[in-house]
Amino acid sequence: MHPDPTTLEPVDYLVLGHLSCDITPSGLKLGGTVSYASLTARALGYRPGIVTAWAGEIPLDPLEGIQVFSIPTSRSTTFENIYTSSGRKQVIHHQASPINYGLVPELWKHSSIIHLGPIAQELEITSETGLSPSFLGLTPQGWMRTWDEAGNVTHHCCPDLMPLISVAGAMVISIEDVEGDEEKIEMLAMECKVLAVTEGFAGARLYWNQDMRRFNAPEIEEVDATGAGDIFATAFFIRLLTTRDPWEAARFATLIASHSVKRVGLDGIPTSEEINAALMEVV
Repeated sequence: MHPDPTTLEPVDYLVLGHLSCDITPSGLKLGGTVSYASLTARALGYRPGIVTAWAGEIPLDPLEGIQVFSIPTSRSTTFENIYTSSGRKQVIHHQASPINYGLVPELWKHSSIIHLGPIAQELEITSETGLSPSFLGLTPQGWMRTWDEAGNVTHHCCPDLMPLISVAGAMVISIEDVEGDEEKIEMLAMECKVLAVTEGFAGARLYWNQDMRRFNAPEIEEVDATGAGDIFATAFFIRLLTTRDPWEAARFATLIASHSVKRVGLDGIPTSEEINAALMEVV
């Protein structure tokens, strides 16, 4: 944790959003897009940094070696997933302080890739962020959910994302984020420079330059899909910046994310063997 900006070192993959405490049958686990994204970026050879709001309920041991700049908050964002016969019910028990773009350390505002990864509406939807990366990537899941007074989470599929879409290099959503609404996907595809839609075991589809292609995932036995979308997004953003080829980036990210479901939670971060295999595979 780095409360003092003067102690920070440069990063080239900066991710903004809440770390989360996930309530599981075996206790509290570390989660949140920023966890999966930063660890994936490091596995792909980048120097990651996190800007978050974190109260320290559990140790950040899984993020050892990753710079974390935390805004003070009394409680960390806390989610619980309850599985029922009618599907998954998600409850938010606590919400950490919002993240003001003006609090991002000056040294990090010009990182090569900046990834906005909200999970609980903690970031403002505005083009006036004061950030100037080489590439801005969006995973808007946290803007696409809302909750009632009891914390029961529901979808909020129609936020006006245009201020950010207009300045972003690419956006990644899951089919669940829009509840499978194809009209919403088409609308977003028209607004985004590049839009990737993940579809779980079915792989992903990519919209670019008024074209759409599907990328099938290999058949892999799923143990835990948590974080797979965040791993996909990070691999996609990095490969897109590297190759400037959205089709190649989607192919690579689909392979990387599919292997992540073989392991539980943050153990799903790609291994060097999986990364090398995905880079070498020819379609």
